[in-house]
Amino acid sequence: MAVLVTGGAGYIGSHMVLNLTDAGESVVVLDNLVTGFDWAIDGRATFVQGSAGDIELVQAIVKEHGITEIIHFAGSIVVPESVVDPLKYYGNNTAISRNLLEAAVKAGVKHFIFSSTAAVYGMTGLAPVVEETPLNPMSPYGRSKLMTEWMLADVAAAHPITYGVLRYFNVAGADPGKRSGQSTPFATHLIKVAAQTALGQREKMDIFGTDYETPDGTCVRDYIHVTDLIAAHALLLGHLRSGGESTTLNCAYGQGYSVRQVVDTVKAVSGVDFRVDEGPRRPGDPASITATGEKVRSILGWVPQHDDLQEIVESAYAWEKHLMVRNR
Repeated sequence: MAVLVTGGAGYIGSHMVLNLTDAGESVVVLDNLVTGFDWAIDGRATFVQGSAGDIELVQAIVKEHGITEIIHFAGSIVVPESVVDPLKYYGNNTAISRNLLEAAVKAGVKHFIFSSTAAVYGMTGLAPVVEETPLNPMSPYGRSKLMTEWMLADVAAAHPITYGVLRYFNVAGADPGKRSGQSTPFATHLIKVAAQTALGQREKMDIFGTDYETPDGTCVRDYIHVTDLIAAHALLLGHLRSGGESTTLNCAYGQGYSVRQVVDTVKAVSGVDFRVDEGPRRPGDPASITATGEKVRSILGWVPQHDDLQEIVESAYAWEKHLMVRNR
């Protein structure tokens, strides 16, 4: 019995691999290394370089390693990029997921966990969303993820496979042991961008939109520490293995912070008053997106351990300093 982690050389996927190997699981990582890093893959896992959409390759991996579950992280994640290059997102997120699901069904995989996104909700106002909130994604990124959610439901209705979907909110932070973190040099994640600016790796950073209907005019998001997010995946895996029903869950703390609040926290943690410019809104960005997180707590018994913006920022900032030394 082994777990296949697609995108396991990336930010969130590499943390999943660490969680699984720490728990003594046999893990196979499948990653094309377009955005991931082979050095981020835990040495206890088996690494295969290739595409998650390669049906024959996935079937061979399942057969060779006795894969019983797939946790699918591979995909493209930048909302503004999806607006200008939608076909990339429907290719990398929807078409590849479709092929991966076909391979899983043909090979007899029992359980499938999918990395989805809060972007499936679209513009929701300032109130926290719940899983039953109407779905109205504003970007090709959100639509490409929602299409995979629909495919999963249809496949599970037709074949003996159960699934779990976790809709992420804004993931940030790094492994407390500095074994992994957000390592893409030009990533667009707010906390990473702010930390890099504090460390002098960027001349300045930009705030996109200051006229939203939020308390301070900037976007509000529900930031979640990557370690807590991965803990939810591990609980979801256990839920499916023990015969639990297929489920879709929001993974969030239920507390939103504005862009200005995040920037101020990074400045406080770093002790650097770096340059911040204000610009127009970006296409596809809702004013606010937070979630109650009640269902994931009740179904999985998830109890966050790092629900603190300062702690999230401190771990992200420490990881950026670690990368500076590592990449010299």
